[in-house]
Amino acid sequence: MTTQTTAPDNTGAPAADDTSGLIGIPPRVGRALATGGGVLTVVSTFLAWTWTAEFPGDLTVYGYPGGLQVLVLVAGALTALFGLASYDVKGLRWLVPAGADAALRVAALAAFATAWYTVVAISAQLGGVVNLEPGGYVAAAATLIALLGSLALPVQRPEPDPFDPDDTGWEQFKHTSSHNWQVVKAAFASGTPRPLRALPSYAEILVIVAVLAVGLFVFTYGIGTEYDELFVGFLITAGLGFAALNKSGLIAQVSEITARHQNITVCGAFVAAACFPFTQSDDQYATIGVYILIFATVALGLNIVVGLAGLLDLGYVAFLGVGAYAASMVSGSPSSPFDLHLPFWGAVLVGAAASLIFGVLIGAPTLRLRGDYLAIVTLGFGEIFRITANNLDGTSGPDVTNGSNGISSIPDLSILGFDMGLPHDIGGFTIGRFANYFFLMLVITAVVVLVFRRSGDSRIGRAWVAIREDETAALAMGINGFRVKLIAFAVGASLAGLAGTVQAHVTYTVTPEQYLFAGTTPPNSAFLLAAVVLGGMGTIAGPLIGASLLFLIPNKLQFLDDYQLFAFGLALVLLMRFRPEGLIANRRRKLEFHEEAEAPTTLSKTGA
Repeated sequence: MTTQTTAPDNTGAPAADDTSGLIGIPPRVGRALATGGGVLTVVSTFLAWTWTAEFPGDLTVYGYPGGLQVLVLVAGALTALFGLASYDVKGLRWLVPAGADAALRVAALAAFATAWYTVVAISAQLGGVVNLEPGGYVAAAATLIALLGSLALPVQRPEPDPFDPDDTGWEQFKHTSSHNWQVVKAAFASGTPRPLRALPSYAEILVIVAVLAVGLFVFTYGIGTEYDELFVGFLITAGLGFAALNKSGLIAQVSEITARHQNITVCGAFVAAACFPFTQSDDQYATIGVYILIFATVALGLNIVVGLAGLLDLGYVAFLGVGAYAASMVSGSPSSPFDLHLPFWGAVLVGAAASLIFGVLIGAPTLRLRGDYLAIVTLGFGEIFRITANNLDGTSGPDVTNGSNGISSIPDLSILGFDMGLPHDIGGFTIGRFANYFFLMLVITAVVVLVFRRSGDSRIGRAWVAIREDETAALAMGINGFRVKLIAFAVGASLAGLAGTVQAHVTYTVTPEQYLFAGTTPPNSAFLLAAVVLGGMGTIAGPLIGASLLFLIPNKLQFLDDYQLFAFGLALVLLMRFRPEGLIANRRRKLEFHEEAEAPTTLSKTGA
């Protein structure tokens, strides 16, 4: 690495081109290469990349990008926009509120990774690079040029001056004000765009609508990828594209806007989700959608236990199973030991109540434990439930659950005469069985979100957070720790049972093998906990997004066979390394994991 330094100006910041990046190219040249490479990448997607349509996506057409070319086009356009924004082009300042260099570097990496993955896939499938047309060579060269140019951009940032702990409050105030002014001037010197003015309320609402529309489009595109190569390319582009937007500061700015309009954001998100079945021509992907909602609802219930109360529960999937079994036994199944056929509301209440009772029975003797001991006990409960359900077959025990065969032939739900198992026409669209259950689960998810929000903002919710942060201190302040934790356990269990009621009717059959601690497909306790941690503990959107990704990605990576869990585990390791606070994290979690970047460095006078 080559470093060139000159004397800083009177602002205390280095000049824009004083320091080169990871390679010895001047930053001005690197910025031009990155921007030009992004533009050339966009042009290359309108050329043919191969001569035969045997490669999925038909990349033989001139003037019309298809398949993986569309993803390269998106990444190239993002690179070009960040490159232009790095020149402080008027009209593009809003794109990089936190600076363009870091975002440009990640966007160029996204274009490079997607384009070279496509080129390698074409060569491997068709038998060598000889099968590439000029467009493929141009794309590979353009993305490489853009990446090399982005690596030449400065990577240093103005470092804060150390605080002296012996300074008086007034001296620290003057020191902080002087430092902030130097940082602002340094930002202007390095080409960072000016801070954006506050938008009017109607404009912020339009921003929320646009973000939700983009989110719906990205989700629909990802879930509808028709072949494996396209889905892998989608993961590369979407993952690195999100990282680039985060580096630019857009994600943080949108988060601030949504935080100011929480009710509008939540309602808009459910409206966008409700539009998903209308984008599908059949039930193929609506099936995945309903399972994602079931998984996400259970993860949100677990978030109360883990994210708010800080209780590590490794057997949470058992509460989903309790609700599913209880509802299936009173819904008219011929395999049920009870001759009952309750309506939908009765089945829902039975499933939620059964899970709540089990949550209280399990939590009462175990919640006096903490940390790893509580985790071991909850793990044991999850295994005990599965083994017990497997043994209640009339041979090893009473005939209640029908053993490993489970409760089968569960009839479809009927709500106010609306049969969920039959297709229905709504506004000219035919809504199939799984789309019906998708809308039902959407309503249940809304109920769970409402419970989470209201409980999190209540007195009991603040007590949960106090227990999570420091149980000893919370007890010293008069909080009844056992009662508070038991309420969290009971609420989380009842929400899982609520989702289990719908799961039983969607799958037609409930068996013990569906409720393992770990497996290749969700829902299971390991995946549920991973969804909460990776999505963002203590938030609403975090577990929902985490659960969606953790269900969708394994479902789409089945072509990897024995390497599926390896690839999935590697992705989790990388995500935890570079974003340990989760995809959607609150400020407290960010400060916990990035304290060295947020807090000022302190030096004592005696240690000088």
